[in-house]
Amino acid sequence: MTSFSYQPTETALRRPLESAQFTSVDYTGLLLDNAIAISMDGRGAWRDNVFVERLWRSVKYEEVYLKAYDSVGEARASIGRYLDFYNRKRPHSSLDARTPDHAYFNHLPQVAAA
Repeated sequence: MTSFSYQPTETALRRPLESAQFTSVDYTGLLLDNAIAISMDGRGAWRDNVFVERLWRSVKYEEVYLKAYDSVGEARASIGRYLDFYNRKRPHSSLDARTPDHAYFNHLPQVAAA
């Protein structure tokens, strides 16, 4: 088995190879030294970014990698349409085949009419 040692340098600002590296003192210190804000729940848990990582995986594999955009404007518009689809029409297995909009808006408390 090959051993791997992570040496933080300026190239470490690229995405780390292992999730544990997100919370290492060397890595977080390098971010702080470069005035980069770190978003964690205070415990340094890897779970902090799981939902966003899943979203961007879906965006990439279901939209971006399937298209050849001619401009930044076209990419923005197309990704915007995809995100609308993702939230309003695309069923999610983690939500029992409901859309995010359905799961969110159907659990809001009803406001009584005056």
